[in-house]
Amino acid sequence: MRGFALAIVIALVVCPAASAQQAPRIGRFVVDLHGTVPLFPGDSPALAASRNITVTDLPGHGLGVDVGAQIYLVKWRAMTVGIGGNLMTARSRSTPPAPAAGQASTGQPVVERFTSLAPQLSFNFGNGYGWSYLSGGISRATWFLEPDGATATAADEEKIKTINYGGGARWFKKKHVGFSFDIRFYAINPGTPNGTLGGSPRTRLLVIGAGVSVK
Repeated sequence: MRGFALAIVIALVVCPAASAQQAPRIGRFVVDLHGTVPLFPGDSPALAASRNITVTDLPGHGLGVDVGAQIYLVKWRAMTVGIGGNLMTARSRSTPPAPAAGQASTGQPVVERFTSLAPQLSFNFGNGYGWSYLSGGISRATWFLEPDGATATAADEEKIKTINYGGGARWFKKKHVGFSFDIRFYAINPGTPNGTLGGSPRTRLLVIGAGVSVK
């Protein structure tokens, strides 16, 4: 709930101001392409144990891409309702520190990937020059976490129920192309235990994105 409240505050604070009667309405659709920074957990013993790796080898934050689209259906007072979806995929890789002379390495490189494809419902506030929004959706996401070069296990291929929610804003200096940003939380359900290993823990993943929007 704290994450959802933060998303609401950010979206409302950055809501572009409407310029009264002459401002155009939000268009029929928008497509977003964002580069993202996912803040993967870097200090979770339960997550490391679920893949039989050490906590110090967890990759932490990484890079990714988010592609989304919205179709705007109806306007009610100051709010426009939209439906659509987004694909977010992100990757991170840890590199162990070089060992001292004459000593063996104490770590191993680990690769982490997260992918979510989800429908979304959005509530938008503003006009055709720019608007803020709150949105959310439910998906079945995959979370790969293994030593570099290792094959995927059942835990890495499991479709885990994930709820995403967040907000952002779009600004259009040109008629069809603008700048946008998005702050989104992915509430990931616990994973299924795999043999002697426990499942991945319930996790809230923060993903920050920015890029271009086309309407």
